[in-house]
Order: sequence, then structure tokens, then C-alpha cells
Amino acid sequence: MSGPALRPPAMRIVLIAGEPSGDVLGARLMAALRRAAGEAIALEGIGGEQMTAAGLASRFPMAELSHMGLVELLPHLPRLLRRIGETARWLRRSPPDLLVTIDAPGFCLRVARRLRGSGIPILHYVAPTVWAWKPGRAARLARLCDHLLALLPFEPPYFTRYGLPCTYVGHPALETMMGVPDGRGFRERHGIPAEAPVICLLPGSRAFELRLLMPIFGAAVRRLAERHQGLRVVLPTVGPVAEAAEAAAHALGVPTTVVLDPAAKRDAFAASDVALAASGTVAVELAVVGTPAVIAYRARPLTAAIVRRLIKVKYASLVNLLLDREVTPELLQENCRPEKLAEALDRLLAVPEARAAQRSAYGEALAKLAVEGRPSDRAAAVALAMIATRKAKAG
Repeated sequence: MSGPALRPPAMRIVLIAGEPSGDVLGARLMAALRRAAGEAIALEGIGGEQMTAAGLASRFPMAELSHMGLVELLPHLPRLLRRIGETARWLRRSPPDLLVTIDAPGFCLRVARRLRGSGIPILHYVAPTVWAWKPGRAARLARLCDHLLALLPFEPPYFTRYGLPCTYVGHPALETMMGVPDGRGFRERHGIPAEAPVICLLPGSRAFELRLLMPIFGAAVRRLAERHQGLRVVLPTVGPVAEAAEAAAHALGVPTTVVLDPAAKRDAFAASDVALAASGTVAVELAVVGTPAVIAYRARPLTAAIVRRLIKVKYASLVNLLLDREVTPELLQENCRPEKLAEALDRLLAVPEARAAQRSAYGEALAKLAVEGRPSDRAAAVALAMIATRKAKAG
């Protein structure tokens, strides 16, 4: 005698992430959707380590999509285009109740373009920074997507003016760094003396960023080691570049703790006196924990020259952008040099007032980002409302 037939899930959602930061967002969104809908939901798509750990069977390795920069992308373009075509054909053959595309516009929005006329509702997570460069993207996005999730409170009007519904859900750093960090415990677990000066190195989550920035960051650290006895380095990293990060750590010549567990990143930040970070989301994560930082970046010359002609904002760090003043030092392109990085970090290590001033400014910036509840839960609520509205209209 056969058992009762299994009821199929009431909703099928496909999520696509194309880089590590989107993978984190996707994993959190998956958890939030399950909290809200339970067994009534089936989740499929493309993701990395975090989404896989959350239960996603990725259709192909997300690492194939994790490229950034005009020059850096070119060698990977044929495979990228092939994956775009494969993904769009799969979705047309098997339309989900909702497609959630997460950042990575080079891949996600090209898939969305190929799905026009399919009737598949599309929710794009992470509003493009049209306020910083290429404002024409807002109108193009409105033609491709049905709803947009913004990470910054000032972003929705840039898109709603073109008829694209846009909801501010909150910055992911508010969730990533949620809870009380344990810096002292981190030092004890990793054998770092309580009195040792510690620098947290954050050269980015992409392989090409590591190749470009680690030699510069490493040279800056070696200069500082000559001035600060017992200097230690903490290097949080992610799976796709873990091997390269460990090799770079070994070459530093300074005692280094490589942190592979994403859950330990918050404690690693709290254990550090200062941080040297590539420009990006991590600037806000450091602000949440209260770790003073220097923000740095260097792109390849051709990429940098093109971006400089298009960029419209004064600052790279979101903390500085929110406050419209440089509270976190920024050393970009030709200023991203070992001697300049070492000088800026040395000042933070040596002057308690400089560290205190950054922490005070962090509080101002974070007040502008505050939301009720977890950003992932807010994002899940929008996704489920889109499905409910569509089903109600259908019948």
C-alpha cells in the first residue's frame, strides 16, 4: 500500500547570484523565505558556497561569473555569454513563480533582457549605483524588472521616477555584523597576544583584486612591522580565493591569521586595531563593528581611466558618501601605494583620537541606514508579496 502523495510546493523561486557578496545575500534571502513560507516554497538557481550551504543545488559554479572590470572581463566573455543563453533558455522552458536576480548586472540583467515577453516576474536585489555613474541604467532597469530592492535609503527615487517599484530593505552589513563581537576571544583562540597591534587586511573577494592589491597591502604591512613591535595580521577571505589568500599570507613575512569561516569575520574585525580594506561593502561592515579603517583600491589603468570619466561622486567609501565628508581615509589608484597606506595606518595606530573620531562618525553614518528587522526578512516579504499579487490577478 503506497503512502500519501507528496504535495508539490505552492511556490517556486529561482535565485541567481554572480559574485561572493551576492552569494551571501542569496543565502540569507533563502533562509528568510523559508522562515516565512516553510515547505510551501521550492528554491533553485545559481549560487556559490553560501547558497549551496543553505541548500541550493547550483546549476553551474558561480565562480564562472565572478569577474569585474572592463579589461578583466574580456577573456571570460565567451563563457559568460554561453551561460547567459543557457540560463535564459532553462527559465523559458520552466518558468518559476518569481526570478530573483542578485546584483552582478553583467550576468543577471542580460538574462533578464532575454526573458522579456516571457511573463516571468523579476525582482532585482541591489539597486545599481546610478547616483554615482551611468544614470541611464535606471531607465533600462525599469524595462527589465518588475521590482527593485535597494540597500541605501536615498536610492528608491532614482528608479520610481521611471515607474519601477523600489523598496529600501536595508544594508546587508546590518545583518552580517549583527550581534556582539568577541574580539578578545578571537585573539585567545588564535594565540594573538592581548597587547599586540593587529591589522585586518581585506583585499577583496575576487581573484584579480587579490592579485592587484595584496602585493601593495603586503608592502605597507612590512613597513608598519618595522615601526610596531609584535605586529600581527588578520586576513578574512572567502572560499573561491582562499588558496591564493593563504599563499599571500605566507609571503607577508608577518605573523598572519587567515580566517575562512564567514561567521568569524565579525570577531576578526573586533580583534583588530585597524583595517586596510578594498573599497566596497566591507567599509560598512567595519563601521558596524567599529574598527577604524583605511580604504584603498587600484584598478588596471584602462579600467580606471574609463571609470573616472563616468563617475559622479566624491568618495568611494559608503561611510564617507553618507556623511559627505572624508572620515575614513581613501587612497585610490596612484595614491594606493605602500608608503601612503603605511602612513595612514600608522596614524590610526599611534593616535587614539584619530580612532575615536572614526568611531564617532561611524555612528552618524549607521543612523542613516537604520531599519526595523533584518534586511533579508524585508526582502523576503517583497518577494512573497509579488507572488501573491500575481496569483491573485491570475485568478
